[in-house]
Amino acid sequence: MMFEETTPDQTEEIKVSFGYHCNGLTSDSSHIQNESRRNLGSFHCLSGAALSANATLANTSICNGFIGAEILPNWDSPKSFRRIPSSPSFSKLDLLSSSLQSNISILSCSPSSASEPSDHDSFLKSTSCVEVEVAGGAAGEDRVQAVCSEENGWLFCAIYDGFNGRDAADFLAGTFYETLSFNLSFLDWELKQDSESLSDNNNKKKKKSLFMDRVLDSLQRALGQAENDFLYMVKQEMEDRPDLVSIGSCVLVALLHGKDLYILNLGDSRAVLATYTDETTLGGENRKLNAIQLTDSHTVDNEAERNRLLRDHPDDPETIVGGKVKGKLKVTRAFGVGYLKKRKMNNALIGILKVQNLVNPPYVSTDPSVNVHNISDSDHFVILGSDGLFDFFSNDEVVKLVDSYMLGNPFGDPATFLLEELVARAADSAGFSMEELMSIPPGRRRKYHDDVTVIVVILGPHKRTTKASTRL
Repeated sequence: MMFEETTPDQTEEIKVSFGYHCNGLTSDSSHIQNESRRNLGSFHCLSGAALSANATLANTSICNGFIGAEILPNWDSPKSFRRIPSSPSFSKLDLLSSSLQSNISILSCSPSSASEPSDHDSFLKSTSCVEVEVAGGAAGEDRVQAVCSEENGWLFCAIYDGFNGRDAADFLAGTFYETLSFNLSFLDWELKQDSESLSDNNNKKKKKSLFMDRVLDSLQRALGQAENDFLYMVKQEMEDRPDLVSIGSCVLVALLHGKDLYILNLGDSRAVLATYTDETTLGGENRKLNAIQLTDSHTVDNEAERNRLLRDHPDDPETIVGGKVKGKLKVTRAFGVGYLKKRKMNNALIGILKVQNLVNPPYVSTDPSVNVHNISDSDHFVILGSDGLFDFFSNDEVVKLVDSYMLGNPFGDPATFLLEELVARAADSAGFSMEELMSIPPGRRRKYHDDVTVIVVILGPHKRTTKASTRL
């Protein structure tokens, strides 16, 4: 099933656009044989889109051009999902850090039994491997990814909102999915250790809780490993490229496994859930669609974050200067930005770029916020967006926009629609027509809006298929 074409001429600047719609069973004989097997997933379709405002280099040169030459061509702005092997060789990643190993078990392996698996079998039992569907792209300094395995009931989505350059976001786009896969490969061993402390009388709910905790631990470990790998590489390169120490990225990852939605965020990107609640009115009982933010905002504008930062640096009266961390960043947690974490990296900078009086680093944290939400029948869709989206719309507004659009376009592209609405609002705020705003080249257009990346995941039951539909 195809997404309907809804993009007007002015959105030709939306370089990233992809959609995936679950279609039900295919005619493939192997699927017919397994028709009785229940699909584990709980999403119906998704769309992604990104709009560039920043002018960036065509390719990164980090690690002697390895990421630009070897990884990014696999991700840059495809307009469709494509199939890739679930267990590629990762030997090239040894160039990035010794902590990454080849022959990593990836999380897309099929259960060894055709019977209905338990909550974690589709991650762990891997006698045979299948292929996954992948899409992604680059817009300005933003990077976006989506990886889907309908047959095994999971979906991985990520938005990497880079700043001060694209290298950190490029690194994440090229490595984080595999790094997470590596960390998830330890789940089997960890759960066996947990089971030794549980008797047969322990209820299923407690075992489920332990499993969810372990997945959240894997997400945090993967981010920590990625951070160490990136900063190690920056250290090797900073003599030739001192700018690398100031480059960073926000991170937003959603992993939907069955009915469990795992969220990791670092920075100011957001995940917003649209869910129905019953509401009693004079005319009777109605269902109201509410917006629930699933992520924390890691900025100095968040009172809790600001107080935490000041509490962690009591001897530094210049922890926050001009509403920014050390006068440099709005975000209080981020990937990379080594100059706000390590004195040696700060010393690689000169002049006004260097942070003065780096009293007690680190000033920017790499500790993410993580949580898990159990998808219910009341949950309608999830919107993942970089902060550029929320510069113009509140949580309630983006939910209402997507809902109204989907009512009239059930197989349409809500992510691109949101960007069209954003362009219209940005143009109106600047006193331009949409055509005039979009004619301003990236770089200069940053004055009017940020890079913006959006993924919309429509929730709901569906039948199993390995066919991907595309919006071209």
